[in-house]
Amino acid sequence: MTGVPASATGGSGRRAPGGKLGAAAVNQASLWNIANILTMIRLVLVPAFVVLLLQDGGYDPAWRAWAWAAFAVAMITDIFDGHLARTYNLVTDFGKIADPIADKAIMAAGLICLSGLGDLPWWVTGVILFRELGITLLRFWVIRHGVIPASRGGKVKTLAQGAAVGMYVLALTGPLATLRWWVMALAVVLTVVTGLDYVRQAVVLRRRGLAAERALASAVPAETAGGAGPAASVDPATSAGPAAPAGPAGPAASSAPEPPR
Repeated sequence: MTGVPASATGGSGRRAPGGKLGAAAVNQASLWNIANILTMIRLVLVPAFVVLLLQDGGYDPAWRAWAWAAFAVAMITDIFDGHLARTYNLVTDFGKIADPIADKAIMAAGLICLSGLGDLPWWVTGVILFRELGITLLRFWVIRHGVIPASRGGKVKTLAQGAAVGMYVLALTGPLATLRWWVMALAVVLTVVTGLDYVRQAVVLRRRGLAAERALASAVPAETAGGAGPAASVDPATSAGPAAPAGPAGPAASSAPEPPR
């Protein structure tokens, strides 16, 4: 006696794959999975990064090195949490909301702090943040028509932004300081170009969605109006009444289904 109901075992004493345990295994992506934990770590690292960067007025090389380490860990978790969630089916509602917030928060914190310290022009921070906020709003604008996928250019843009901000966080001098300027310039160009491409995709997606909605709306009245046509035309010969039943040896008997053997 196993104590397992027959409905859960499929009536044969074994647990059916579709029983309660099977359903629980399918829906086992809880809040406390590895992908969400990495996202939470990144959220916690945002204030830690700001505190480390602004220690001693924000110009101490040692504190800025610690701030760079916190920023680097945050960017690395950004790479792995989404990959783990998709690979191992760990996608949750919390992850869908918290992951992009954590991404934008760590980048915005770095840009604003660097501009506040005078290391980075405010217009660079403004362009990048305006693009990120605009694309987020754009996704919500067209979400009823579809999802704008992340492009390869967008991923390269994120990598360039992370590298540029990380280099500005470090107290670099000489050729490395010049190199970081060029990396940031590349990040700004990619930010603008990919932003314009997202706008184009959003416009195309919205036009296609609206066209599909208009086509569906026009097809429904046509189907409703056409549904009354065939029902109105009835063959008089077939409506004269039921046919006389055939005898046992007639055609009706031969068309009856054969009994199972």
